[in-house]
Amino acid sequence: MSASNSWGNRLYRGEVSYDFIGKQKRWYTVSGVLLLVSVASLLIFGLKFSLDFRGGSQFDVKSETLSVETVKTHVAEISKDPTVQVADVVGKRHVIVKTTPLTPEEQTKVRDVIAKDAGVKDSNEITTNLVSGSWGHEITQKAIEGLVIFVVLVLIYLAVFYEWKMALSGVIALAHDLVITAGIYALVGFEVSPATVIGFLTILGYSLYDTVVVFDKVRENTKGLGSSKTDLSYTQAANLAVNQTLIRSLNTSLIALIPVAALLFAGTLVGGAGVLQDLALALLVGIAVGTYSSIFIATPLLADLKEREPEMRALKRKTAGAQAKAAARAERTVPVQERVPGSYLGGDADGEDGEELDEIPETTPRDLPRGPRNQPVRGDRGRNRPSGKRR
Repeated sequence: MSASNSWGNRLYRGEVSYDFIGKQKRWYTVSGVLLLVSVASLLIFGLKFSLDFRGGSQFDVKSETLSVETVKTHVAEISKDPTVQVADVVGKRHVIVKTTPLTPEEQTKVRDVIAKDAGVKDSNEITTNLVSGSWGHEITQKAIEGLVIFVVLVLIYLAVFYEWKMALSGVIALAHDLVITAGIYALVGFEVSPATVIGFLTILGYSLYDTVVVFDKVRENTKGLGSSKTDLSYTQAANLAVNQTLIRSLNTSLIALIPVAALLFAGTLVGGAGVLQDLALALLVGIAVGTYSSIFIATPLLADLKEREPEMRALKRKTAGAQAKAAARAERTVPVQERVPGSYLGGDADGEDGEELDEIPETTPRDLPRGPRNQPVRGDRGRNRPSGKRR
């Protein structure tokens, strides 16, 4: 058995544990900083929408020598703020120029400029695509509708099969993942394309899946709390569930992140900007943030909500008292030989009202108090001598 499997088994059995729930303030602080940076990025830089959303013209020319800065400078004289990207299509270098909506005369001028810079004799060799902004608006509207329906169905599912506090925690974790992913998109400056929307919807499902796995184990561990069979509070049972599902969550996320990272590498470094890049970045950030939120946000938030219930507060006090008594009994039953110098004899479990010893004394038969069971053994003559008679 490998070391990771052995460690995972020990986590599942509760032999080793990390207090995820007890350090929830630390995780809330980390998420608060990430959310603050994400919101600031969205307000300062904003999201850059592709032509599919804002409409415009796209020009594609095959050239091995065309300079991106040169063509961008020349096209900017005709159209404001053009976008120039390089892509590798079937081993051929393509330069893609995207502009705002142009009139037919402006389109002709842009084709002529690109053809001149690329050294193309015929401007008709440049592929031109016109995209209407109404199509992108329709995509955005459908995506928002799908997102709302998805969130409502998630709330109903979790509320029916689990409880409403789990549903609320799961939806908050989903919103957490969306805001951070969108903020990173704004910070990096990638364009939001239909592929990006698909990636966003995909990470919602993935994040929910990971959260439901943890919640299912929480429900299993918290079943029958307060009975004589368990001495755990809700927070302790939830923390045990996180530890038990930790290895599964990490392995699942790692296996998913490896191919997504390969897609991002291929889309960015090999093939240039394109659909692969848009989809891969959303998936990469979303899967990583979704795994984090299911462990460090959703479950601690659920435990905080549950501990506000009177029954759970009473159970927590009862559990704390029982565990304190068990620890005191364990301390009192430690053998004398195992006590360390500086311990107390004759005092209580906390070492109070006793005598402090720097060294543990060795006991001998002479030091034992005399009593009926500690009398010296008489010889045969003494044992057979009649009581009260002397020779």
